[in-house]
Amino acid sequence: MVLSISAVLLFGLAAYLAVRSKAANGAAAVVLFLFGFFTAGTGAYGPIRNLCAALAASLADLR
Repeated sequence: MVLSISAVLLFGLAAYLAVRSKAANGAAAVVLFLFGFFTAGTGAYGPIRNLCAALAASLADLR
């Protein structure tokens, strides 16, 4: 069974939790950047989306 979750939903939830827990580290900054990026859909959307897809695929191949 495959479960698909929108990147905007996933990063939105992570951003909410980071802000709520007052996490002010590098990981929180990356999460907030990615949330803003995916919601804005800028011209850099293609390369960054490809990078995230490649990272997700490599994590899936680790099994």
